Amino acid sequence: MIYFLLALVPILFLIIALVPLKMASTKACAIALVITSIEAFFIWKQSFIDIFTGALEGLVMGIWPISLVIVAAVFTYNIVVSTGNMEIIKRMLTAVSRDKRILILIIAWGFGGFIEGMAGFGTAVAIPAGILIGLGFEPVFSAVVCLVANTTPVAFGAIGLAMVTSADLAGTSSILTSTYSVIQMAFMTVAVPFLIVYMVGKNEGRPLREVYRGVGLVTAISGVSFLVFQFLTAYFIGGELSSIIGSVFSMVLTVLAARFFKNGGDEFNIDIEAGEGINFKKGLVAWAPFILVLVFLLGTSNLFPRINSLLATVSSSVRIYSGEGAADYIFNWLSTPGTLIIIAATIGGLIQRCSLVEIIKILFETVKQTSNTILTIVFVLATSKIMGYSGMTVNIADFIVAVTGNFYPLVSPLIGSIGTFVTGSTLSSVVLFTEMQASTALDLGIDVTWMVAANIVGSTAGKIISPQSIAVAAATTNTIGRENEILKAVLKYYLLFIVVYGLAAYMGVYFL
Repeated sequence: MIYFLLALVPILFLIIALVPLKMASTKACAIALVITSIEAFFIWKQSFIDIFTGALEGLVMGIWPISLVIVAAVFTYNIVVSTGNMEIIKRMLTAVSRDKRILILIIAWGFGGFIEGMAGFGTAVAIPAGILIGLGFEPVFSAVVCLVANTTPVAFGAIGLAMVTSADLAGTSSILTSTYSVIQMAFMTVAVPFLIVYMVGKNEGRPLREVYRGVGLVTAISGVSFLVFQFLTAYFIGGELSSIIGSVFSMVLTVLAARFFKNGGDEFNIDIEAGEGINFKKGLVAWAPFILVLVFLLGTSNLFPRINSLLATVSSSVRIYSGEGAADYIFNWLSTPGTLIIIAATIGGLIQRCSLVEIIKILFETVKQTSNTILTIVFVLATSKIMGYSGMTVNIADFIVAVTGNFYPLVSPLIGSIGTFVTGSTLSSVVLFTEMQASTALDLGIDVTWMVAANIVGSTAGKIISPQSIAVAAATTNTIGRENEILKAVLKYYLLFIVVYGLAAYMGVYFL
């Protein structure tokens, strides 16, 4: 009991520091690292050199490949904004329909999922919410609907970064972890489009019988297509492209379904200016960086083993951690997604007539823009490594198993959601709790990969109630000061996610 409580101190400190004290995440995570190091030295009797090298391994992992992917993903988005092509993309998205329900499916769900898969870190709430505001949607509603829509795609956000990281930390298969995550989220992936369409009807004051009139089939196609292609991508390729490919097919099929199957009236229509037509070439140029990222990542994936294997040979390995259980840390210089994304985004920027000098400037500005996020991730990873190597994570897992026993899978997603609530990042939640979830699974004798996936799935639910996510939504929609109103609106959806995910994790362990 005493070791469990002491091992929880760094995590409890983060909760207190980030939520009621509203301490900056970089400062809070740095202090948590110091607390963890002190406990590891004096209580868990780990040597100074083991603590130092364990933290150093976490720091290195935080920089390469994790922070590299963050910088690369945001860099891609920043190029498209800088060249003015994001406005063209916005107009292309809103030219499809005047029905608010269809627009919500395309912008908040489909395009939001695409941005989440590409960049993550708040962009999937900020960009769609900004578009909705520009179309005349009510600000608080725009914030809330984008928060709810940005849930299941989060598991594969920023080129599947959290998914790949969790597999690395737990020593599980990235493809199997991705596949299990899709399975556990399957019900909610189909349900989310129905939820956000319901939110449109509720916001308009329409009775339930009118909400899905004319768009029920379109809504189902939007969710099912996302699920099907997300699953196929996860199963055959891995988590890096799951949300990207799922969202692309969802958008395309939603647009087609809206053209052929929508048969409702005009009661949900919104006034949209026609604007200048966008020809194919102009649209292709606007999407060029995103298309090239998709091509580069697909072309170097497991679908093309020769290319994948060739790039993987350009690597280095070094032993960082000095203690028991140490393994070489491998640097994949060319096959890592971050490198590929930066190359693709640079070519895409040149296609958009952005000079190389300007592209380099944008890259440096992106590093500066994401510096606080990078520091936070580095500190969290260093803390997680020390907790894992010292045995603190195992102590936490042992106690939870003793208390919950065979019912642990029911609360596993809840733990993941707490991590995201505290840190504002699914990636940080994965780093904090993956090894604990894996240790707990081993103690219970259940599938480690399934429980690691449950942690990721739960962390996506925590995203919608995270103070950081709500702050991003409030800032984007100019509703600063109304954060409590937003939190109150999304809380019931969070509870729904957690209950469904807990049941999915439990049934998967004992009934599937």
